[in-house]
Amino acid sequence: MKILVCISNVPDTTTKITFTDNNTKFNDNGVQFIINPYDEIALAKAIELAESNNGEVTVIHVGEASADATIRKALAIGAHRAVRINATPIDAYFVAKEISQYAKANAFDLILTGKESIDYNGSLVAGMLGELLDMPSFAAIKKLDLDGNQATVEREIEGGKEVIALPLPFVAGTSEGVAEPKIPNMRGIMSARTKPLEVVETDSIEGLTTILRYETPPPRGTVKLINANEAEKLISILHHEAKVI
Repeated sequence: MKILVCISNVPDTTTKITFTDNNTKFNDNGVQFIINPYDEIALAKAIELAESNNGEVTVIHVGEASADATIRKALAIGAHRAVRINATPIDAYFVAKEISQYAKANAFDLILTGKESIDYNGSLVAGMLGELLDMPSFAAIKKLDLDGNQATVEREIEGGKEVIALPLPFVAGTSEGVAEPKIPNMRGIMSARTKPLEVVETDSIEGLTTILRYETPPPRGTVKLINANEAEKLISILHHEAKVI
């Protein structure tokens, strides 16, 4: 079994985000990058499936050489090999198109992504990959089990959950509950140094979107405290100042 896991290189959630060039570019100076947490769930599940099905896990990332440390961490966690498509990820379509071309040439049985990246929160790549590869796809799943070539997938829907049985191959975005992220041990860290990291040049695909500018959320306003026995004053403020009633 061959499993492909798509990983993103995202800023750590503790990082202070700033922008440059009149708020049109993300400022990565001094930023600590990590594997997208939802992609770590996908990777953990892929390793689990590979161990029980005599499989191989390949991680793939669309990005520049600065992401190699993040890719090596995925290898340390347990991926067998890695691929980096050497390009600046323009948008979700660009990423999905690049990955789909590699996937078409290498015939994977299962493709996993995180349900979204924590920097853009688009939830687009899994669905786009499914369309480009002509495979069933799921934007977000909560459970995945395999029995030979047959899979059972569980996802949340309005008012409950949906359980789907289908054959391989397919694409799925993983969310919490699918697997517990793994922490690399010393053996994994040492072996990651010798595992293959293939660099593939881009096919000069054009993106479909253009970022006009970034904006940070407005600062939080001050808190106005009202005495518990002044209900009329509170109602007046909510009505005339906050205008929520």
